[in-house]
Amino acid sequence: MNRCHGHCGRHGRYGHYIAALLLAAWLTIGLAAAAEGSPWALLTAPSDGPGEVIGSVSNGCIAGAQALPAEGEGYVSIRRYRNRFYGHGELLRLVSELARGQARRGHGLVMVGDLSQPRGGLMSSSHRSHQNGLDVDIWFQLAASAEAANRDTANQADPPSMVSADGESLSALWGDDQQALLKAAADDPRVDRIFVNPVIKRGLCASEGEHAWLRKLRPWFGHDAHFHVRLRCPGDSRQCDQQAALPAGDGCGKDLDWWFSDEARQPLKRSVPRAEPVLPAACRALLSIN
Repeated sequence: MNRCHGHCGRHGRYGHYIAALLLAAWLTIGLAAAAEGSPWALLTAPSDGPGEVIGSVSNGCIAGAQALPAEGEGYVSIRRYRNRFYGHGELLRLVSELARGQARRGHGLVMVGDLSQPRGGLMSSSHRSHQNGLDVDIWFQLAASAEAANRDTANQADPPSMVSADGESLSALWGDDQQALLKAAADDPRVDRIFVNPVIKRGLCASEGEHAWLRKLRPWFGHDAHFHVRLRCPGDSRQCDQQAALPAGDGCGKDLDWWFSDEARQPLKRSVPRAEPVLPAACRALLSIN
């Protein structure tokens, strides 16, 4: 089981567990230092030309990115001041289709969070991934209106968690709308994987009904108020690095149980420095284009 967002490997029987813990510590302690001085946030507009995903989600960029409109049928794009609402055309189409599906259910607007920067690349905060235009964060809570969504998230406050205060079960806020939205994303063939809090995955594994769609739901730290959707490499992007394939099965067995073990919940006392990967040449070229 790959517990990483695309950043760590597997070493031995328990290597993926250890790697996940090390990565979590590195993300907490080292991301700000790694991103400090990153030039990608200074690029305010996409490059010209057709859309092309380059490199990986955690070491890449995107040429010819498209901007997600601030509002559309069934959705509102929040925190636009971050300038992180760009992605590959397939990602924007997915967002639009998920939102239209929610609009047909008629219960509020989908709140869309970060996609990528205008040309992708490393962000100065919040994410190590989201670099090549294939990632999007979608909040579980629906908004009554675009105005309400923008007002409630303007001060950096996150929408509420879908996990109970004791961290053991789904909260009373979880309902049919949240499950329907999540399942619609997982059922889309363009979607490679979706990151959710382990409690959310466990709650769905315990529910009755068909479980095949749960395979794409990967447990990860946080992700209790939003889910993180990642697409497969699109056919028009030969320089895109596809993440390793998911294991077979619904992921509801021993691998999921680990996330609730003492080992998983024990904080690390130290972190291991990470060497920065070499940026793809095509990404370096994007940085020099006005």
